[in-house]
Amino acid sequence: QHQAGGFTLASTLVAMALLGIMTIAALTTISHAVFNVRMAQENDRATQILVEKTESIRLYNWDQISSNGFIPTNFTIAYDPESTNLGTLYSGTMAIDSASIGTSYSNDLKSITVRISWQTGALQRQRELTTYVSRYGLEDYVY
Repeated sequence: QHQAGGFTLASTLVAMALLGIMTIAALTTISHAVFNVRMAQENDRATQILVEKTESIRLYNWDQISSNGFIPTNFTIAYDPESTNLGTLYSGTMAIDSASIGTSYSNDLKSITVRISWQTGALQRQRELTTYVSRYGLEDYVY
């Protein structure tokens, strides 16, 4: 007589358990990868907003930069302004202060700090960028 070979119940259960563990591990890995990509995209967008805000200072003259209230100090920007779903919202502030660098040029320099914050899931995130603006441009300060 010839007996048909097959799997026992125990070996089938072990194989199903291993398959389940591998599936859970794969799904967890994919979930973490998607979250990390989202964080990287949001961080890139935050950097774009910071650069946009500091570069916009070039459009103002010294009197506009020096006067209180001329340049808006608070802003909110959506991740994708053209989307109907706003998604991530970035809230920020722009602080314009006298540059305290301890030289005779201090009265002719302003320090501009842009701070931005947003939320990724339950994680609160923030970035900051500081730049300087001079009254007469760089030609008077660079030799």
